[in-house]
Amino acid sequence: MNINISNSSGQPIYDQITSQIKNLIITGELKEGDALPSMRLLAKELRISVITTKRAYEELEREGFIVSMTGKGSFVAGKNIEFIKEEHLRSMEEHLQQAVESATLAGVSLPEIIDLITYLYKGE
Repeated sequence: MNINISNSSGQPIYDQITSQIKNLIITGELKEGDALPSMRLLAKELRISVITTKRAYEELEREGFIVSMTGKGSFVAGKNIEFIKEEHLRSMEEHLQQAVESATLAGVSLPEIIDLITYLYKGE
C-alpha cells in the first residue's frame, strides 16, 4: 500500500492517511476483505506516531470503510462502494455550487471556470 505524507500541506497527517486509503478502496485497488498493514507497521513505514495511524484507522472504521478485529488486524469492509461514490459526488456538487456562486460574484465566465477546473484536475 503506497501512502504519501506531505508535511507541507495543511491537511493533518491522519487525514491524509484516511483520504488515501479511502481512495484506494473506492478505486478498487483495495478490495473487500483485503488486510491493511498493522497500525504499528504503517507508523514505522511512514515514520509517524502509532497514535496518528490509530486515529486514521478509527476514522476509517467509524465511516465503515474498514473493520478491525482484535488480534487479527484491520480489513477492508464490505460497504457498498456505489454508495460511497454517491456520497463523494454529492460532496463535489456542494463544493462546485459554492465555487460557481463565488465565480458569479467575481464576474468569472463559464469558460474561465472550466479552464480553472481543468487546470486543477490535471494538477498543473
